[in-house]
Amino acid sequence: MFSTLKTIARTALVMAGFAASTAMAQTAICYNCPPEWADWGSQLRAIKARTGVTVPPDNKNSGQSLAQLVAEKASPVADVTYLGVTFGIQARKEGVVTPFKPAAWNDIPAGLKDPDGHWFTIHSGTLGFMVNVDALKGKPIPRSWADLLKPEYKGLVGYLDPASAFVGYVGAVAVNQARGGTMDNFGPAIDYFKALMKNEPIVPKQTSYARVLSGEIAILLDYDFNAYRAKYKDKANVEFVIPAEGSLVVPYVMSLVNKGPNAANGRKVLDFVLSDEGQAIWANAYLRPVRASAIPKEVQSRFLPASDYARAKTADYGKMAEVQKAFSDRYLKEVQ
Repeated sequence: MFSTLKTIARTALVMAGFAASTAMAQTAICYNCPPEWADWGSQLRAIKARTGVTVPPDNKNSGQSLAQLVAEKASPVADVTYLGVTFGIQARKEGVVTPFKPAAWNDIPAGLKDPDGHWFTIHSGTLGFMVNVDALKGKPIPRSWADLLKPEYKGLVGYLDPASAFVGYVGAVAVNQARGGTMDNFGPAIDYFKALMKNEPIVPKQTSYARVLSGEIAILLDYDFNAYRAKYKDKANVEFVIPAEGSLVVPYVMSLVNKGPNAANGRKVLDFVLSDEGQAIWANAYLRPVRASAIPKEVQSRFLPASDYARAKTADYGKMAEVQKAFSDRYLKEVQ
């Protein structure tokens, strides 16, 4: 009897081990794939349906993901990761990601990928003005950075604190670039924020999507995908404006984790998110997929014309990451 029980127990352990290894063989771990952000929920379901690979949702942010990748460097847990571009650059420096050029590599513009494949853009956001038209109460929709300095917009403009929020820093880089500054000279941005202070802007530290929809903030420096979400999903009277002087494209990137336990599955995931179907999912979430040719015609009509997007430029994202703290320190000293 005891021998029989031992045999049953041993068989159960073997079967459990087989089931676990089979599940692992069909799984890829992604750091920072939150289902409520950028419609990762639909993307993860599509990956499972088309590739057979299960990717569990993960609610880390970019900073948390990078920190965990570094902590686990000797024994990686993740297979792929999704990061804001500056964190992708840092991930390469830390040696926690490895080169991989997915199937659609040649469709990704040179400025939106690491030349060796350590990271590459899957979609992007463009910084501009998210405008609640009703909250303007008859005032014209602003069309330029200069417009926001006009007295008629006093108390109506908001931007996230550029010393603590990444989108706030993106706004600072965008206005600095548009007004003739460089990564080595943030004088134009500092001068702009000083001038904007006369209009008593609202400067929260956290995302303010709901405050725009409610009309508390009429004009917010934010990404296009939030404005389109407000307009098309939440049916708000919201418009998105890329300022006349220019703006900034901010990539979100993915990478293959160095020595990840399920690298083959990770590669399948990265190939899929850049496929026509994967890219269309981003487009339907109002993000701008990196492969413009993959945007369905009915989705393309929701975005501003290509002529407007031509005013939004890329940047030296490595330099942008390098000088962020210095800018933040200067902003806190001279503006706030």
